Amino acid sequence: MALDDRDSVWRAGRSGGKGRNTPKGRQLDDGALAEVRALLGNRPRRRDLLIEHLHLIQDAHGHLSAPHLRALAEEMRLSMAEVREVATFYAHFDPVREDETPSPALTIRVCDSLSCELAGSEALLAALRDGHDPAQVRVVRAPCMGRCDTAPVAEVGHRFVDTATPETVAEAVASGDIHAHIPDYEAFDAYRADGGYDTLLSLREGGDWEAVQEQVLSSGLRGLGGAGFPSGKKWGFVRANPAPRYLAVNGDEGEPGTFKDRYYLERTPHLFLEGMLIAAWAVEADTAFIYMRDEYPAVLEILRREIAALEDAGIVAPGYIDLRRGAGAYICGEESAMIESIEGKRGIPRLRPPYVAQVGVFDRPTLVHNVETLHWVARVCREGPEVLNAHEKNGRKGLRSYSVSGRVATPGVYLLPAGSTITDIIKAAGGMAEGHVFKAFQPGGPSSGLLPASLNDVPLDFDTLQPHGSFIGSAAVVVLSDKDSAKAAALNMLRFFEAESCGQCTPCRSGCEKAVKLMQADRWDAALLSDLCEVMVDASICGLGQAAPNPIRHVLKHFPDEVL
Repeated sequence: MALDDRDSVWRAGRSGGKGRNTPKGRQLDDGALAEVRALLGNRPRRRDLLIEHLHLIQDAHGHLSAPHLRALAEEMRLSMAEVREVATFYAHFDPVREDETPSPALTIRVCDSLSCELAGSEALLAALRDGHDPAQVRVVRAPCMGRCDTAPVAEVGHRFVDTATPETVAEAVASGDIHAHIPDYEAFDAYRADGGYDTLLSLREGGDWEAVQEQVLSSGLRGLGGAGFPSGKKWGFVRANPAPRYLAVNGDEGEPGTFKDRYYLERTPHLFLEGMLIAAWAVEADTAFIYMRDEYPAVLEILRREIAALEDAGIVAPGYIDLRRGAGAYICGEESAMIESIEGKRGIPRLRPPYVAQVGVFDRPTLVHNVETLHWVARVCREGPEVLNAHEKNGRKGLRSYSVSGRVATPGVYLLPAGSTITDIIKAAGGMAEGHVFKAFQPGGPSSGLLPASLNDVPLDFDTLQPHGSFIGSAAVVVLSDKDSAKAAALNMLRFFEAESCGQCTPCRSGCEKAVKLMQADRWDAALLSDLCEVMVDASICGLGQAAPNPIRHVLKHFPDEVL
C-alpha cells in the first residue's frame, strides 16, 4: 500500500472524522498579529532584539498575553518555546496564559534589599497591601532598585518614591504621575563647550591606542564592577583577536547596596560616554552595546537623549551605540549572562573558557567594561593618570566610589582614597545615625558577606579583604548597628540569592533554597550549613553561587552568639 493511501489524522480531519483542522499548539490570532506588527513598525525582526520587542508589548499592554507572544513568535520566525522561555525568565515581564487574569494596570514595587529592610520596608509593604484594592493596584516586593541612599523606596509605575511612606505612595498613585522623573544633568552642549570629546576626536585623528592603554594601566584603574581586573590589559586581549570586535558596557548595577553608576549617569553621562567611545576606538569595535538595567528608567531616558545628540553632532554614526534595556535579572550583571541577554536570550552564564575577550557578543571578541570604569577612562585620558595614582592612603593608590547606606547619618556616594577603612567611610557619611552604635558592615554587597566592627582598620580596596574571606566587589557598603541582627541580615542576603539564581546549576539553585530554610531555625545547624556552603563554592558555575555562602560563613564566624 502506498504511504499516501493510509488514513492519517489530517485525512480523517478533512473527511469529517476526528482529526485536527489546525496544527498543534496555540493558533495565530490575526488581531494580535496586527497589534504586534504595529508596535514593531519597521524595526528589524532579528533574534537578538527579542527582549526589546517584548518590552514594547509589555509597555503597551501591561502584560504579555499568550496571543501576543504567539504573534511575536510568528513575526520573528521563532518557536513559541524560545519566546516564552525568555518572557518567563525576566522579572519585569508578565506573561499571561489564556485562562489567567492579567495583573492590574498599576504596579507598586517595594524594595526589600538590606538597606530598605533596615529602614522599614516590610512594614511599608504590608501597609501598602492593606491600603490598596488588589483588583486595581498590584503591590509586590522587588530586589534592590539602586536607591539605597533614600531607603525605603517604592516604585509606582516607573516613578520612584524615595523615603517612602504609605501616605507618600498613596499621593503618587492619586496624582496619576507614574512616569520617571528626569534629574538635572550635564547635557551634550554643556559638556562639549567645556572641552568634552576633544580627547576622543584627537585620538581618532592620529592617536596610538597602545600609548592610551599604557596611560590607563599606569593610572592603576581596575574594573569597578566587582572583579577588579586591570582595565587597560583587557584592551590588548581583545585587540589581539580578529575583527569584527564589539564593546559591551555592563550597566546592570544589581548588587544590593550599589548605586554609584546611577549617581554618575544621572549627573555626568557624557564622561561615561566619552570613556566608552575611547575604549571602543582602542579595540576598533564595530558596535558599542550599553546594557542598562530596567530599574533605572531615568538613566535610560537620559542615554536615549544624549546618544541621539551624539548622532546629530556627527560624533558617532546612527546605530553605532546600541542601547539595550535589561528586564529585571540580577544574574545579568555577570558578563557572559549579560551577553546572552544582549543576544535576546535568557541570562544564563556561560562556561569558561572561552572568555568573552575571545568569544563574546555574537561569538566575536568583546571588550566588557563597567559604567564607572569608563567614567574614569575618560578622566584619565583627559587629565592624566595622576587623577587616580596621585592619591595614596594606607599603602593603597587610587580613588574609590563607595555607595554607603544603612545606619549612617548621611547615606550617599562618597569618593575617597582607595585605602579608606570603614571608619573613614562612616565619618565621610556623617557618622553613625543618631542612637545607633556601629556593629557590622557589608563591604561590597551581599556577595562580600558581613564583617564585624572589629575590622574597622582594614582598608576597603582590592585584595585587602581576601584574608578575611571577603572582597570589595562593587564597594556597596551597608552599615549595621547594635539595633540590628546579623542573623536577619544574612537571611535577607540569602533570600535575595535564592530569588535571583538563574537556576542553571543545582548547587546554586537548590543550595540557596536549602540555606534559606536552614537559616530560619532558631539555632543554626553549623555542620550542615558549612557542608552546604562548601558544595556551593566548589560546584557552582558562576560567582553568584560561589559567593552566596559568604554571609553564612561570616555570621557563623563573627556572630556565633546569634545563631548557635
